[in-house]
Amino acid sequence: MARMSFREDVSLNVLPEGCIANVLSFTSPRDACRLSVVSSLFKSAEESNAVWERFLPHDYQSIISKSDSSSTLLASLSSKKDLYLRLCEKPIIIDHGKKSFSLEKKSGKKCYMLSARDLMIVWGDTPTYWRWNSDPCSRFGEVAELISVCWFEIRGKISATMLSPATLYTAYLVFKPTQGAYGLDYQPVEVGVGLVGSESGKRNVYLDSDRGRAQQYQFVRRRTGLFNRRRMVGMQAPARENSGQHPKERGDGWLEVELGEFFCKEGEDEELEMSAQEVKGGDWKGGLIVEGIEIRPKEGK
Repeated sequence: MARMSFREDVSLNVLPEGCIANVLSFTSPRDACRLSVVSSLFKSAEESNAVWERFLPHDYQSIISKSDSSSTLLASLSSKKDLYLRLCEKPIIIDHGKKSFSLEKKSGKKCYMLSARDLMIVWGDTPTYWRWNSDPCSRFGEVAELISVCWFEIRGKISATMLSPATLYTAYLVFKPTQGAYGLDYQPVEVGVGLVGSESGKRNVYLDSDRGRAQQYQFVRRRTGLFNRRRMVGMQAPARENSGQHPKERGDGWLEVELGEFFCKEGEDEELEMSAQEVKGGDWKGGLIVEGIEIRPKEGK
């Protein structure tokens, strides 16, 4: 189409708007928005419901119907493009408040967060160890507050059929420390992501936010003195990228730490399991508020 626009004997303006809309629907949401600036005809075609119906997941109506506010949501939006943007900008709560659903803006891929109530938390129903509270910063009605445990174990499961096929996903534990948090500053937590019953790769992460901030800088050496002796000087140079081992602050004020990756293949119908546990050290730890586990397409993929 780009070559056609430079030919004197061919004009895109002679093409029906429906034809242009059909072509745009085979691109991506980001590309369609970019092409809308070509002309007023492209702009009109890009805003058509036929284009954005293709960008929405094929089962979006079934997913939205699981929300208590589905009728209000649909009634407040005038077009499929508005619905797409609404699902990108603000997750909807589904499954009786236990999950949230949204879309990645540039691709339309599905994103989910499993609430703390939708997770398996060892000793989670024992008030001595865990407490269930509300938090005005959370999208869910309840969050889990870690009081004190020596056996820390959290697991979440989701059917791979709920995810977008042919997509590389990353899972994150979403949490924040409370004042007086302890026991998590030096003990690594073992995390993993994989299909239930399969051997998933395990690795260690830290849930201490101060440790993560400290990793943003590294110590560098400077030559000083008559004999060029070396000494260590801190906070001088940015360190390498986090590498996923330490928490990062999210735009919503919570912290997240990467649990692992999973490629959802076409036709995958198994159950995906995500885990975070510290059961080997035996030391007590507490002062953590868990919002849930989020699964979203890996950035840049």
